[in-house]
Amino acid sequence: MRVQLAQQVQELLGKRELVIITERVDDVALLIGQMIKMGLPEVLDRHIPRHWTQRGLSWGWTAVIWLAYIVTEGDHRKVSVETYLKGMHHTLSHLTAQVIEPLDFSDDRLSHLLKHLSKPAYWHQIEHDLNARSIEVYALPQDVIRCDATTVSGDHEVTVGGLFQFGHSKDNPTRPQIKVMVGSSDPLWMPLATDVLSGERADDGLYLPIIERIHTGLQTTGLLLVGDCKMSALDTRAYLARHRDCYLSPLPLTGATAMAMDAWITTGVRKGEAGELARIWRTNDRGHEVLAAEGYEFERTCCAPDSDVEWRERVLVVRSPLHATHQAAGLEKRLRHAETQLTALTPPRGRGKRQITDEATLVEAIDRVVKDQRVEGLLRVAWEKQVEQTTRYVGRGRGSIHREKRVIQKTRYHITHIVRQEDHIADLCQRFGWKAFVTNAAQERLSLQEAVLCYRNEYRVERIFNRLKSRVHIAPLFVKLNEQIEGLTYLLTLGVRVLTVTEFVLRRSLEAEQARLPDLHPENKQKRTDKPTAERLLKAFSGISLMIIKNAAGEEILRRLTPLSGVQEDILQRLGLAATLYRQLEIQVIGT
Repeated sequence: MRVQLAQQVQELLGKRELVIITERVDDVALLIGQMIKMGLPEVLDRHIPRHWTQRGLSWGWTAVIWLAYIVTEGDHRKVSVETYLKGMHHTLSHLTAQVIEPLDFSDDRLSHLLKHLSKPAYWHQIEHDLNARSIEVYALPQDVIRCDATTVSGDHEVTVGGLFQFGHSKDNPTRPQIKVMVGSSDPLWMPLATDVLSGERADDGLYLPIIERIHTGLQTTGLLLVGDCKMSALDTRAYLARHRDCYLSPLPLTGATAMAMDAWITTGVRKGEAGELARIWRTNDRGHEVLAAEGYEFERTCCAPDSDVEWRERVLVVRSPLHATHQAAGLEKRLRHAETQLTALTPPRGRGKRQITDEATLVEAIDRVVKDQRVEGLLRVAWEKQVEQTTRYVGRGRGSIHREKRVIQKTRYHITHIVRQEDHIADLCQRFGWKAFVTNAAQERLSLQEAVLCYRNEYRVERIFNRLKSRVHIAPLFVKLNEQIEGLTYLLTLGVRVLTVTEFVLRRSLEAEQARLPDLHPENKQKRTDKPTAERLLKAFSGISLMIIKNAAGEEILRRLTPLSGVQEDILQRLGLAATLYRQLEIQVIGT
């Protein structure tokens, strides 16, 4: 059959007036197939109303095709989509079974899509349905939910009521920003709920609204919500306790906690010396058991103001050896900087070298250095007063025994010794690495060891933000209106959903069969992996092209697709996508 087809191609190429079109399919078919399996076009069409006069592609299919372009190209600019569509028209039309026109992806049309996505009434329902479908189709776990916020900076003009505002930035403090709050499932790292907020807002008040939405959407109790210290606000903990959900978060070192922490650390140090701390082990990348932390716990009763709910929670006081080492290294660096700066306060006499001539000025300068480097009480500084007297003749001219003389006295202060207070430093280092966590989960569900290791996985939600910023390139945002900023951010989180589901499902399949995939690391041909990233999976489909030959009348006479490799077919099978997803693009000779 292949020989016959090759002969036919040779014959066709020998004819005049043939038009040859080549389209780079690559990972587009996989992405669209995955989005169809996730039910993305259906869900979007269900919740974004179609105007009775609207013609052309539905909102769901518009979003799917735009997302395929965004994920593949890392470009969300509206102006680029029409050009992309022209170069992929045959592939996209075949994969979606839709009639696609250039006007379907005009700037105005895409702006309308973003406007619809920005409406809470639409977006919240879209999130709810996608979550329910993903949990059902992929049998996804939903026990642990992680919440966190990030910032996205841009060159936008700061206006009253605008989303872009100056605030505490995680990216660039010199530029205005928006805040993106995400709640995700663990270990999938898939966004379950997303909020876009103005950039000046503090994180504290962002947790409760998104937790409420997740709680309502999943319609289940007994969830474990994990977040940073901003999630430990008493109102948030009270809400979770009232709804029979659990929380795990560190306590901020402010207010009453800051005062109590000193006593908790003292107790921890004493227990450590007595060998009474629980030791927490983890397996490192080399398969070795290493000490992750040690600590103890106690219980206390909690009650939120203006609330009748009362609950018991566990306080986990934990010391991380690695964190303690980093803190000790930071202290050593600050001590060295302080010693250098203190020495520079009283330089040797010399031309152009300013001297301190007043003891109060010296003391003030020493205190300033010690405070700036945060080494109060750790250095003992000694100094001396030096007085130098010189005799000079009054007036000009040569000196003689009869000329009047005067005595000039110069005073300077010189630092003679800088001594480290080693006992105080040792005591301080003993108190490094401690952190307090709170949880209302029973020990049977979440032991001290499980709590520490669970929180250590907090980096997982950062994967979402990394993909937002590095794969779909949310920054810079090429839109200015609030509704378009919100809508585009929500659209990009849908792209992250596709990536995370793809990665999770394939890894789960490999784990179940204890299998590994080859040929995903061009830099190391021998490497096989059981934990491929979605990015490497998509890259594995590079080089797949569709060739279309047309005659002078514009009729298709041949379609030819780059054959799939064994690894590509294996990936599709593990994702629950048939290889025909690609092969359907290929059509045998249908005419001459």
